Amino acid sequence: MKPAAAVPQNSRTDGNKLGMYFRQIWKHRMTYTLLIPGLVWLVLFAYMPMGGLSLAFKDFKANMGIWGSPWVGWENFEYVFRDPAFIDAVWKTLAINITKLIIQFPFPIMLALLLNELRMSRYKKVMQTVFTFPHFLSWIVVSGIVINVLSHDGLINSTLALFGAQPINFMGSEKMFVPMVILTDIWKSAGWGAIIYLAAISGIDMDQYESAQIDGATRLQQLFRITLPNILPTITVMFILSVGGLMSSGFDQIFNLMNAATKNAAEVLDVYIYRITFQSATDFSFSSAVSLFRSIINMALLLIADRAAKWMGGDGLFR
Repeated sequence: MKPAAAVPQNSRTDGNKLGMYFRQIWKHRMTYTLLIPGLVWLVLFAYMPMGGLSLAFKDFKANMGIWGSPWVGWENFEYVFRDPAFIDAVWKTLAINITKLIIQFPFPIMLALLLNELRMSRYKKVMQTVFTFPHFLSWIVVSGIVINVLSHDGLINSTLALFGAQPINFMGSEKMFVPMVILTDIWKSAGWGAIIYLAAISGIDMDQYESAQIDGATRLQQLFRITLPNILPTITVMFILSVGGLMSSGFDQIFNLMNAATKNAAEVLDVYIYRITFQSATDFSFSSAVSLFRSIINMALLLIADRAAKWMGGDGLFR
């Protein structure tokens, strides 16, 4: 009788790990069941449409469909990088988004810190509701408010006319377009962003504040020595995500705020993609190439920001 073959140690270890893995899944089966609808949505609307990215490498013919259209390789990308309007749109997108990152990013943090310092809970809830409410307004509604306030016959210019002052061309000035975009974005998103930081602040151990008070620390010292260091990981993650969207400038906002007078200042990458897809001779292959380029650059910026955060000793998104 032949002796039984020895089972390799690695195979045994892998089998144990696999068994532990499935036991953990069964143990938390209710949690995974709750995740199923979200995973189905993600697959259907985020991963399956990625097949359409093949249009960037094809000459799309409507009668032949996506899969039947002929392959052209890198030809669409050659046309993209030869278009001066594309290069100009990239620089405008980066300029607006970097300015947003520098000016707008700290606002939700400061708002959360200020709301956290309020000791009257009822007043704190009211203020939080007031600051969060604009997030639920669509950009069409926000742009309507901005136009009614800043147009030539709007609220501000009508008030100036009562005092005999000259009207200011807010909506028709290219120089004022970018500040208007940044200010409206701060007004709309700062309150919603502050919720994330308030949630992080609520998770801080109150014993730290009590110990600091016993040692005689002022509220400002507690802010800089306890609150900010504890929410720094959250700030880092939000900053990395913001850097990962530098090539996406928010089409809804800019499209609704732009007009014929500010067209040049508003020609960011999203508006450029819209124009070449729907307003000029329709070329889905060309616009797909531009969209794919934008997504790749965003992904690269996300990875660079993640590595930079780890290099500086912070936490990143990926291990």
